[in-house]
Amino acid sequence: MAQTHFFKGNSSYTSDILYTWDGKCLYKGNSSYSSDILYTFDGKHVYRGRSSYSSDILYTWDGKHIYKGNSSYSSDILYTWDGKSLYKGNSCYSSDILYTFDGKHVYRGRSSYSSDILYTYDGSLPIPILMMVI
Repeated sequence: MAQTHFFKGNSSYTSDILYTWDGKCLYKGNSSYSSDILYTFDGKHVYRGRSSYSSDILYTWDGKHIYKGNSSYSSDILYTWDGKSLYKGNSCYSSDILYTFDGKHVYRGRSSYSSDILYTYDGSLPIPILMMVI
């Protein structure tokens, strides 16, 4: 699987790589060393480091919501995803948009102005992993 890189701002320079995603693990910088694994994602859970133990679950993903820990209770919803924007909590109000995504950039709030680009990525990243890096 091809690696995806996550860059600072509107950059695609190697020197600006903050994180590398290999489809299962997120690494710091432009690394693929197991000692540089920050998070592991199995499609449902985000784990601390390279763990897959239930005690190391940080977040749970159901395709629309990101929950705290190994929970699926509505009271534990941290973020809501609508396919384009990430909202605070269990909300879909435009005033609660934290970030907007266009498939290549992460924007502050509900903006799509180049001046509001926080990050750039050059491939596919699951929403829970994007949430971890922003």
